[in-house]
Amino acid sequence: MELTEKQQQYLDYLVERMDGEGRIPSLRQAAADLGVSHTAVAQLLNQLERKRVLKREGRYGRTVRLNPVPGKTNGSRRGRELPIVGRITAGLPMYAQQEWEGTVVVDASIFRGENLFGLRIKGQSMKDAGIFDGDLVVCEPRQYAENGEIVAVLIKGEEATVKRFFLYPDHVELHPANDAYPVMCYPFSELLVQGKVVGVIRGKHREFDGEHGQN
Repeated sequence: MELTEKQQQYLDYLVERMDGEGRIPSLRQAAADLGVSHTAVAQLLNQLERKRVLKREGRYGRTVRLNPVPGKTNGSRRGRELPIVGRITAGLPMYAQQEWEGTVVVDASIFRGENLFGLRIKGQSMKDAGIFDGDLVVCEPRQYAENGEIVAVLIKGEEATVKRFFLYPDHVELHPANDAYPVMCYPFSELLVQGKVVGVIRGKHREFDGEHGQN
């Protein structure tokens, strides 16, 4: 389907920003860059989605994926932008923040699930599973888990943690992947599975940055 001049200009802008920064700009940023109103940008976004040039996913449509254009190749268009939802602990549980902390671009050919989201790891309790302090785990929303799966779990409606899940007849156990941390046991009523960890995006931490021995 043919694009209007304004639609093509906006699409070119999105591709340029994706190439240069690895992310789709917010509506507010796009409006400032293009010198138009927030409403005009929202309308262009809706028009491009109707013409299947892009697709919005996830809660509130904040995840935007640019679809391939026939006859053109552009490596950046394989990118997919996911929301980063607060911070979650991989040590002792911490308060589960609800606000967003930005977005991250991942390879759409690898992370294909619907409504995926990212969580920032704090702590070293999952280091033997290859999840370190400062990493970003990519999660698939889910309210159940199989034994042995690594999941994001909400505890008592307030605290969140990433652990291996094990279900028993009268309780649930959350196992760390670090012998320095204890197994955590809870009744069913105190836990809510938030998602299954489907990937890890390596962050900055001492194990890989040559900072051993530094505080």
